[in-house]
Amino acid sequence: MTEQTLAASAGRPGDWWTVVRDAVRGIPHDYTSGSLGRGIVLLAIPMVLEMGMESIFAVVDVFWVSRLGPDAVATVGLTESILTLVYTAAMGLSIGVAAVVARRIGERRPDAASEAAVQGIALGLVVAALVASLGITLAPRLLAVMGASPAVTAIGTGYTRTMLGGSATVLLLFLINAIFRGAGDAAIAMRVLWLANSINILLGPCLIFGLGPFPRLGVTGAAVATTIGRGTGVLYQLYRLTRGDARVAVRRAHLALRPAVMAMLLRLSGSGTFQVLVGTASYIGLVRIMSSFGSAALAGYTIAIRILIFALLPSWGLSNAAATMVGQSLGAGKPERAERAAWLAGGYNMAVLGTVGVLFILLAGPIVGLFTQDPVAWPAGALGLRTMSFGFVFYALGMVLTQAFNGAGDTWTPTFINLGCFWLWEIPLAYVLARVWGLGPQGVFLAITVAYSTLALVSVVLFKRGRWKLRRV
Repeated sequence: MTEQTLAASAGRPGDWWTVVRDAVRGIPHDYTSGSLGRGIVLLAIPMVLEMGMESIFAVVDVFWVSRLGPDAVATVGLTESILTLVYTAAMGLSIGVAAVVARRIGERRPDAASEAAVQGIALGLVVAALVASLGITLAPRLLAVMGASPAVTAIGTGYTRTMLGGSATVLLLFLINAIFRGAGDAAIAMRVLWLANSINILLGPCLIFGLGPFPRLGVTGAAVATTIGRGTGVLYQLYRLTRGDARVAVRRAHLALRPAVMAMLLRLSGSGTFQVLVGTASYIGLVRIMSSFGSAALAGYTIAIRILIFALLPSWGLSNAAATMVGQSLGAGKPERAERAAWLAGGYNMAVLGTVGVLFILLAGPIVGLFTQDPVAWPAGALGLRTMSFGFVFYALGMVLTQAFNGAGDTWTPTFINLGCFWLWEIPLAYVLARVWGLGPQGVFLAITVAYSTLALVSVVLFKRGRWKLRRV
């Protein structure tokens, strides 16, 4: 099935059903040859489902914990803010490990891919041990530093200790799933999140409220359930890595530490971590500017951003699919295929996110109205969602090309793009539009749209230069 026939078959439900079924089942597929369109879809569907499952963890915790009162909810929110650093490290490590694994699979060197996987897991365990030791020891102090009241600190210390003490489950869940994605086993990564989420959903209310034989642990029970769920997911990941039927199969011979491989992963992951940190930190600056217009305007901004992030989940799946296709194609010595895969995934993403953008532009008010009816927050959120939606087509292309760079092992290029577009362009522009020119919250939303559109255009120029094709990993 070629790209053209795949697209033409959109009107034939049977053809699409076959592709969807094969994607969810994770049938063996060579992503270095054959139809690019089919390969991208086979990777993207389980990746989209995986992203959705990851977002459910926090939603489930807040849903049950909200029954315990505002102090319990504040505990979850403050701890999640601290865990942002853990997520940043996990995503940074994942970028480097996925790039190397994809390249080795494309080179038809599965043993080298397994070695890289082991070295990445070892690095993740070192970071997790450091986070756990600091988190368990300093949990009350960390909550106080984040602005927790004495009441929140009193009931939330156990929650924070458990979440930070179990940070190995967070790091390994991200990291090993990145190994599976880089190898092309996206369906395994998807199943890992299904398993972990199912356990968390079932255990959460039992441990929070003491249902049946379970002890009533309050807000700490949410942390215990989440850690057990993630921990079970990690055990399943390790089982699949050692069982021998995945593309990356870890055996006893691979368990020795390889300093050279570890150094390469540190180099890639260091820039990858900084790349994620640059993007994450830019939102802090935007929140600071938006907060000057009052809590209601800030609430509208928060709602609009949350809706935006949820809408981008399918795009992350397509972007990660592009990264895997690029890495494996370069490993197979097919740079032209890697380039075509990125452009094709970008086209698919623009079509998907562009359609969502049109719906958001037309229905921004009713959508935001589902979350708030505040007379100030509602119009601010609707205005923000509508304004940002005008740039969705640009966001779609920029996301794919950024991940394509990462998949090639060129992690510094998107880092510099993020640094320029977010810190040197988006934040100053938001301040000028909102405060100097007097546009208020609309100025912040315009700055976001302009910055992401700029990121896409810069990425196109640098991607076309093709230097990423020469990157050695």
